[in-house]
Amino acid sequence: MGPFRCIADLRGTLLESPVWDARRGAIFLCDIEGARIHEVGLEDGPRRVWQFDDKVASLGLCDSGRLVVALAREVVLFDPETGGQETLWSGFSESKASRLNDGKVGPDGAFWVGSMNGAPDRAQTARLYRIDMTGRAEIRAEELLTSNGLAWSTDGRTMFHSDSQLSWLERRDFDPETGGLGAPIRLRDLDDAQGRADGGATDAEGGYWSAGVSAGVLNRYDRDGAVLQRLPMPVPGPTMPCFCGDGLRQIAVTSHRRWPDQTLAAAPWSGGLILANSPVAGVPVKRMKGL
Repeated sequence: MGPFRCIADLRGTLLESPVWDARRGAIFLCDIEGARIHEVGLEDGPRRVWQFDDKVASLGLCDSGRLVVALAREVVLFDPETGGQETLWSGFSESKASRLNDGKVGPDGAFWVGSMNGAPDRAQTARLYRIDMTGRAEIRAEELLTSNGLAWSTDGRTMFHSDSQLSWLERRDFDPETGGLGAPIRLRDLDDAQGRADGGATDAEGGYWSAGVSAGVLNRYDRDGAVLQRLPMPVPGPTMPCFCGDGLRQIAVTSHRRWPDQTLAAAPWSGGLILANSPVAGVPVKRMKGL
């Protein structure tokens, strides 16, 4: 693993959902609390930024070049070239303390997005949704607290999923044609020292990379949850990895900045986007079909 460098010192309170767009040669990512989407080049750094009216939780790519974007309580289609925006799904009906969270386009061409319950009661009321090109939404998992970690294997037949507050990592069989899900298989129960599983990505050798947000590490697991590598990060709160660049042989990681001043002084890249060479190639992200 090559040394990390900061390619975008954005100082966001909570950066998430980096997605590599090979057509544009750039990463799109979310500044959740700042309600922004950033476009970042691997060599030239920050390019464009767009401001939204609500928190921007996660995003994915569409066939047309538009982005599918999960705002706090709806999913929209956004055109980075024109600034045009239209609603895809507005049926989110969870409590006022809940919002949408981690999301990705699956091998089936649908947008998968989970929610989180931000209420102090920590009730397991969050869900995982599948949203297709028509805006039809299906609930595919329930009794969650903070849905996270979505990623798929190279062949599209395994889906990884985590709950970063209940602190588990699971996998399910996945049908890449229909989006059908098998029963969950628990891979690991995690604690703060190991690194609670935040955002995830998969590599071409079958590994699952998980941002250990509570431990300042990237954990690489095999499909059964065994630890293959544990990589210390130059930021204490990594939030999500993303394979990028030529051959997907680089890895970018977002992070948060919710730390006291003393911690931030020692880790100034917190809230930025960092980049390193990867020892393995990543799995290409999918685009939302028909949009």
